[in-house]
Amino acid sequence: MFYAIVIFISAFLIFLVQPLIAKQILPWFGGSAAVWGTCLLFFQSALLAGYAYADVLTRYLSMKRQVMVHGVLLVAAIITMPIIASDAWRPFGNEDPILRILGLLLATIGLPYFLLASTTPLIGAWYWRRHQASAPYRLFALSNFASLLALLGYPFLIEPWLGNRETAWAWSGLFCIFAVLCFALGLSTVKNAQNVGDQQVGGSDLNAAAHSIHIGQWLRWVALSAIGSALLLGVSSHLTQNISSAPLLWVVPLALYLITFIISFDHPRWYKRAVFLPLAIVLVPAMAWLSDSLNLKMVTPVYALGLFVVCMVCHGELARLKPHPSKLTTFYLSISIGGALGSLAMAVIAPLVFTGYFELYAALIGAAVIALFIPIGETSRMRWLAKGVASLVVLAVGLLSWQGIRDYTLDVRFMERDFYGVVRTRDNSTGANFRSLIHGAIAHGGQLLEEELQMTPSSYYGPTSGYGRVFASLPDTPKTVGVIGLGAGALAVYAKPGDHWVFYEISPSVVTAAKKDFTFLEKMKGTHEIVIGDGRLSLDREPSRQFDVLAMDAFSGDSIPTHLITKEAMEIYMKHLKPNGVIVFQATNRFVDLLPVAKNLADAHGLSIVLVTDSPDFETGPEYWLANTDQVIMTRNQNLLNQEKIKSGAVEIQKRTGFPMFTDDYINLLRLFKRGS
Repeated sequence: MFYAIVIFISAFLIFLVQPLIAKQILPWFGGSAAVWGTCLLFFQSALLAGYAYADVLTRYLSMKRQVMVHGVLLVAAIITMPIIASDAWRPFGNEDPILRILGLLLATIGLPYFLLASTTPLIGAWYWRRHQASAPYRLFALSNFASLLALLGYPFLIEPWLGNRETAWAWSGLFCIFAVLCFALGLSTVKNAQNVGDQQVGGSDLNAAAHSIHIGQWLRWVALSAIGSALLLGVSSHLTQNISSAPLLWVVPLALYLITFIISFDHPRWYKRAVFLPLAIVLVPAMAWLSDSLNLKMVTPVYALGLFVVCMVCHGELARLKPHPSKLTTFYLSISIGGALGSLAMAVIAPLVFTGYFELYAALIGAAVIALFIPIGETSRMRWLAKGVASLVVLAVGLLSWQGIRDYTLDVRFMERDFYGVVRTRDNSTGANFRSLIHGAIAHGGQLLEEELQMTPSSYYGPTSGYGRVFASLPDTPKTVGVIGLGAGALAVYAKPGDHWVFYEISPSVVTAAKKDFTFLEKMKGTHEIVIGDGRLSLDREPSRQFDVLAMDAFSGDSIPTHLITKEAMEIYMKHLKPNGVIVFQATNRFVDLLPVAKNLADAHGLSIVLVTDSPDFETGPEYWLANTDQVIMTRNQNLLNQEKIKSGAVEIQKRTGFPMFTDDYINLLRLFKRGS
């Protein structure tokens, strides 16, 4: 029972700290979906280091020395508490984000996480040493159950009630309790080990030769673990890029991943090849087919079920291949190697190798290929038939992936990738010759190509949009304008002589695309400057700009970085706004209703707020390439809101009960999902 309690607490802490620390640093790196992918790479790598440490400790040290070494490290970890990221790690905009995040995580939670990661294999080995008649593998299922509780508890029970700092202090206190219990358990194991031989020799098994591990067996362990890990990152990235990067959407795929571990290692009866392999044969091609779809009602259940089924196959096969308990730490180490390799491939190697977001296709092909190496059938004929079916699935997924990549790159003029996503430009001539800038799968503005129309308002910024109405209603005097999110630079059509515009853009690839394939910046009538880095952090470091207009137009895919719509962010914006200045906030989103958030922010600062919904009549306006859009206008300048061009197209936003203020500590996207999305 004591062993189970220690493992339960350690696993709970491991998976509670993951969304906690990622949420702490998310605002520092632009709210990018890649932040979570990089964090998962760190977590998998730290898990590998912890499992390797447990393996070395149990192989080469006596029980007494194992406990002493582990105890010293636990004390050292306690000294590093609490786990609150230092402001010294905030980026300035010119660093490598991946290296910065990995360094930050190492400095903030490195040693505690490393020791927690080693707990399941180490305590399992101690358990086996003391109770050799009982296999410790169900402790692995218990650890994953505790992990699941932490993951689901964070967004639904902890995040709504406790801020980041309070949760970090609570986590740190619980870690101290864990450290004491773990050391006490080690001392108890030393005292009660069943035979002296185990005390003297670090985990050497008298029948090691009988339970030796062959290279083929080891490779299967690693490959199965790697595929599950890679698909986890692929699905997580796909959801967070196109909805929002927030703990709620991080934990759902990770929870499904963990559930498969729990089921597979609890008892062999739960994993049935006859059930899960046919489901995988259907779902993996379906995921490849839907990879470019934004139909959330269809994509989300298919991807969730597909991730669950594929991970069930991978982890179910791992459970079938588990070795004798004397090789417990080696088995866990192999699983962690696979997990780290899968994360490394998706978070680091794929962005370096692929110019577009193609790694999800690679993970799906890998999931199909792995079926070729699963022995199915009791006769040679049945096994060959199974391999034939698996080969057809590989072919189907390969063809669907090729088609998806072809569609992704069709007619693309420019494509570049950085930490913040993939940026493409594409020309089309449906109704007008128009060049779009695409981030992820979403078009974020563009430009009409005819020379005389290039500085015509278009896309989300038409004359009857919120932006169009505001700029048409402002006095014809020189203005200072700030824009968070450069995009193609399309807002620059509203610049006038004497204006000075400041564009804040976190993605270097977006800046390159705007300068290379669009002429907005070149032809704008006012002067401009571009500040590279996260808009919020850049504004926080600058003295007051005294903006007449501050445009909030930052997107990542179809997700709005949530750190830009919190109370703390709004305080920064107000520092830079003139007393009668105006904030125009892009609220267009397929999945999330941001109006209650905007209303709370406006009310907290005494601003009037209205909504402009622009639904252009494409039949009567062929001279524009326009898009449906929702934009919010916030200001203290009531005279501006009373201008006919704004008043005629604006509606007041009503306050809704039950929507608390968003802060850096508290964001609850679940309440904001649109019905039918």
